[in-house]
Amino acid sequence: MKIGITGLPGSGKTQTLLRIIQIVEQEGMTVGGMVTEPIIERSHRSGFTLTNWITKEHEVLAHEGLKSRQRSGKYGVNLAALEGLGVHALEQARADADVIVIDEVGKIEVECEAFNRCVVDTLDASKSIVMTLHKKSRNPLLQDIRRRDDLRLLEVTPVNKNLLAFKIVKLLTGRAH
Repeated sequence: MKIGITGLPGSGKTQTLLRIIQIVEQEGMTVGGMVTEPIIERSHRSGFTLTNWITKEHEVLAHEGLKSRQRSGKYGVNLAALEGLGVHALEQARADADVIVIDEVGKIEVECEAFNRCVVDTLDASKSIVMTLHKKSRNPLLQDIRRRDDLRLLEVTPVNKNLLAFKIVKLLTGRAH
């Protein structure tokens, strides 16, 4: 089962994914892959960290104060984090995890060719995958992912965001929670 979670920025994609991880780990399944979480400084989002879910190793992926030729909005982007930690997290998950998570394939991530190839390789693996996707990007990788026959795309909305994690876990495990 391959599931894509989409939604507008701030809609709760990552929170939904974290809830799914919590539930499937309680079921005894091994989760691997990468999670991108906001860096909050003085109650303001100033960037994002990238975490390898298996090792809990993390690096700054994007930050307002980061000097970089790669930019996404107000953030300087650390593509080396994606090329290193992000790619390694997905390779490790393909080898060792029951469920692979990819959070997220968005504007920042599609700038990294090595990461893009790794995402495609991961989607081609015969493992359960839950990924979050930028809703509106016209990037070719995102368009290809959305068109995949083996991917079920679900949108997080204010109405369903509290129940969507349970629905997705049911799709992954075949059991209600």
